[in-house]
Amino acid sequence: MPRGSAHPAQGAMESTSSTPSSVTPQWDVFPQKTLGPIDITILVLYFVFVLAVGLWSMWKTQRSTVKGYFLAGGQMVWWPVGASLFASNVGSGHFIGLAGSGAASGIAATAYEWNGMFSVLVLAWLFLPIYIAAGVTTMPEYLRKRFGGKRIQIFLAILYLFIYIFTKISVDMYAGALFIQQALHWDLYIAVAGLLAITAVYTVAGGLAAVIYTDALQTLIMLVGAISLMVFSFVEVGGLEGLQAKYFDAIPSTRKENSSCGLPREDAFHIFRDPVNSDLPWPGVLVGMTIPSLWYWCTDQVIVQRSLAAKNLSHAKGGSLMTSYLKILPLFMMVMPGMISRVLFPDLVACAEPEICQKICGNPSGCSDIAYPKLVIELLPVGLRGLMMAVMIAALMSSLTSIFNSASTIFTMDLWKHFRPRCSEWELMIVGRVFVLLLTVVSILWIPLVQAGQGGQLFIYIQSISSYLQPPVAMVFILGCFWKRANEKGAFWGLVLGLLMGVIRMVLDFIFPEPQCGERDTRPGVLRYMHYLYFSMVLAAVSTLTVLFVSLLTEPPSEEMISRLTWFTRGDPPAKKDLAVSTSPDTAKGAREAERPALQIDISIASENSTNDNKLMFSDGL
Repeated sequence: MPRGSAHPAQGAMESTSSTPSSVTPQWDVFPQKTLGPIDITILVLYFVFVLAVGLWSMWKTQRSTVKGYFLAGGQMVWWPVGASLFASNVGSGHFIGLAGSGAASGIAATAYEWNGMFSVLVLAWLFLPIYIAAGVTTMPEYLRKRFGGKRIQIFLAILYLFIYIFTKISVDMYAGALFIQQALHWDLYIAVAGLLAITAVYTVAGGLAAVIYTDALQTLIMLVGAISLMVFSFVEVGGLEGLQAKYFDAIPSTRKENSSCGLPREDAFHIFRDPVNSDLPWPGVLVGMTIPSLWYWCTDQVIVQRSLAAKNLSHAKGGSLMTSYLKILPLFMMVMPGMISRVLFPDLVACAEPEICQKICGNPSGCSDIAYPKLVIELLPVGLRGLMMAVMIAALMSSLTSIFNSASTIFTMDLWKHFRPRCSEWELMIVGRVFVLLLTVVSILWIPLVQAGQGGQLFIYIQSISSYLQPPVAMVFILGCFWKRANEKGAFWGLVLGLLMGVIRMVLDFIFPEPQCGERDTRPGVLRYMHYLYFSMVLAAVSTLTVLFVSLLTEPPSEEMISRLTWFTRGDPPAKKDLAVSTSPDTAKGAREAERPALQIDISIASENSTNDNKLMFSDGL
C-alpha cells in the first residue's frame, strides 16, 4: 500500500468507527480490508479441529486422578512438551508486544527471547532434576519442603495468583482484544468473552493433557502463519537490506519539529546499547534481564508444570532443547515484521503527536502495538488472513489455557489443601475446575481496566513489572536449590524485603508515569536515573544478601529439609518414611495402605497423606 494512501471506503467505515470525521484518512485506525468468507471458513475449521484434538486427548489420558489432571499422567514425550513450552511462552502479548517494540525502537527486545534460550536449558539440566527428586507438583510446594513451615508457600501461592491474573491474563487479554478489534470490528467484550469461554472449557474438561495437545497443534499453526507473514513482509519491503535502508526513513508526516519525537532510534539494529542513555542498557541486558528470565523459565508454575509432565528427564530435556531452538524465531517472525510495519504505515504505527495517537488507537503514548495487526490485514491474501487470525486466537488460547491450568493447580494444591488437608481427591478435582471458571469471570471483569491502563509499548510494560516482582523469588529459589545452608527465616525475609522494594517501585511507576516525547521529566530520581533492569539487579542483590545474613545468623536447616531437595543432595537415598519412592513399590503400597486411608494423596501440602501412585510420578526419570 502506498504510504499515506486514502481509505477506499472511508464513508462506510466512519459509520462504525469512533474516529472523528476531522481525522484524515491515513490516520484511520481500522484496517482497509476485512475477513472474507474463505477466512471465516478457515477460522471455523480451525476451531473444529482444535476441539477434536482436545476431545481426543481427554479420551486418551486419565483425568480422574490429580496426577492425571494436573500433570497429564506424566506420560508426555519430548515434542509436545517442547511445543507446549514455546506456545505457553509466546502468546498474543508476544505477537503484539514484540512487533510493537520492534516498530518503536528496533531489534533490542530480541534480547529477552535469546536470553530465554539459555534459561530454558538451565531449567532442564539444573533445576528439573531437583524438582523431580523432591517429587513436587507446584513451586510453592517445593519451597515448603525445602524450608519448612507454610508462610513462604502461602505467601508465594497468593503472589503467583496475583501475577497470573493481573499481568499475564490481563496482558494477553489486552493484546488479543486489540487484534480482534483491529481486524474484525467485533464488540470487544463479546469476542473476548467467547474466547475465554472456549479456553475455560478445554482446561476444565481436559486437564493438562488437553492443554498440552492443543498447545502442540497451535504451535504448528503459529509457526506456519507467522512465517508466512514474515515472507510477505520482507518481500514488500525489499528484504533485509531494504528494511535496513528504509527503517530510518519511516517518519510520521506530523510531528514536533526540532525534536527527536517520531524519529527512529539510531541504534535500532543494535541489541547491546549504551549503558546510560538507552532504552535497554547492555549491563542490564546481560545481568538484570537474566534474573527475571530465570524466574520465568526455572520457577514459574506455567513452565515447570509442562516439563514435569514429561515421561522422564530425558524427554523433559528434549522438550527444552526444542523450545530453545524455537526461541531463535521471534526476531524474524515478530520483531522485524514490526519494524517493516513502521516502514509501510509510518503515520499509523509511528505516530508522534499524542492527540493523533489517541485518535488512531486510543493510546496517547503511541500506537506501535498495532504494527502486527496492521500487517496481517493489509499484506496477507484471502485465506492466509484467516490463518493468521487463527494463529492469534491460538496464541491467546494457548497462553490462557496454560495460565488457567497452572493457577488452578496452585490454588488447589497450595491454598485449598492448606485449609482442608484431608479433603478427598474428588473434592480437589471439583475445586480445581470451579477455580478455572472463577478466573474466567475475573478476567472478563478486568478487561476495562486493561484497556484503560496499558500505555506505550506493551512488551516493555510486561518486562518492567517482571523486574519489580520476580527477582526476589528467583534468588530464593536459586539459593534454596544450590546453597544447603539457606533456611526458612532467611528465605522469608529475603522475599519480604525484596518484594516490598519492588512493590514500592512499581507503585511509583504508576503514580509518576514516564513523560511523553518532548515533555520534561519530573519523576523522582529513582525512576529517572535507574532503569528497571538495573533495579532488577539491585533487588536481586538485596534479596541475596538478606537470605545469606539471616540464614547464617540463625539455625541451619534440618537434614530432612536438605535431603533430595538441593543440587548436591538430589541423589540421596529416600527417607525411610518415604515408602512411595522405595525400590519395592508393592511392599510400600501395602505398608502405606495399612497406615493411612487410601483416598489421601501427597501432591501438595499434606505430605504425610500420600499414596504410592502419586509419589511414583517421576521415578522413571531419576
